[in-house]
Amino acid sequence: MKTLQFREAIVEAMSEEMRRDESVYLMGEEVAEYNGAYKASKGMLDEFGPKRVIDTPIAELGFAGIGVGSTMTGCRPIIEFMTFNFALVGIDQIINNAAKIRQMSGGQFPCPIVFRGPTASAGQLAATHSQAFESWYANCPGLKVVVPSNPADAKGLLKSAIRDDDPVIFMESEQMYGDKGEVPEGEYTIPLGVADIRREGSDVTIVSFGKIIKEADKAADELQKEGISCEIIDLRTVKPLDYDAVLKSVKKTNRLVILEEAWPFGNVATELTYHIQANAFDYLDAPIQKINTADTPAPYSPVLLAEWLPNHEDVVNSVKKVLYK
Repeated sequence: MKTLQFREAIVEAMSEEMRRDESVYLMGEEVAEYNGAYKASKGMLDEFGPKRVIDTPIAELGFAGIGVGSTMTGCRPIIEFMTFNFALVGIDQIINNAAKIRQMSGGQFPCPIVFRGPTASAGQLAATHSQAFESWYANCPGLKVVVPSNPADAKGLLKSAIRDDDPVIFMESEQMYGDKGEVPEGEYTIPLGVADIRREGSDVTIVSFGKIIKEADKAADELQKEGISCEIIDLRTVKPLDYDAVLKSVKKTNRLVILEEAWPFGNVATELTYHIQANAFDYLDAPIQKINTADTPAPYSPVLLAEWLPNHEDVVNSVKKVLYK
């Protein structure tokens, strides 16, 4: 094992796959000369050159479309958005082309493309730069959606995403790029669609993904002091979603709390809540609790932002609610 920052794990994953397969290339704003807006492509221009690490204009619709089109000529592009908030400018290419090419061509053209970049809030960046669109993309057939929470998962999942023959939405966080973690040495991948039992427990299941899962960790540590044992599941992949891992855990703990950094209407937590009540109703000893942001655009004020964003105290309160404490 070795210790890497999250951004370093991203660089390693992309670089290893570009060495392995010459059809892989990286394109996006500031990915080359500037080494990436968050230094998540540092050194790649020097190694692979300007034909495989390509700076673009501020034109997401244009370079997303170029990337999608290039898959039809045998390329496997990685398209970086400086933030997924900016991907809204190019979302027509993602939804109407990348997600549908395989079916609309009768299977003649797979679309092996990765769209990656930061998701959700990153501090005081205000309403148009603090949005979580995981459930939006997961709602579209043809797309896979990955949201890693640590450097090891980031590397293993990104390598699998690049090798996948379907379009993958790979969502990171500005606030995680500096996080450090142990990453296995040598070649390894993590399959898409397999959740991770981050912490084993017996009293309640807490499901989350991405950077907000840190709040679940804090809550579990606090609850452990009170003798409450929390099992934490990191979904890692939102689409396909590992329903079986959550189902198995709920059948053991009989209680479920879902923590997600997203607006409360029609999100990943909503889908998971429906599935668990439909398939494990007789195992539940309390109604499922889901924790989301407030149903408003993200505020700029630090005081309001703290109220808007879920935190470990919300998790503690929800766990005690399902335990009737």
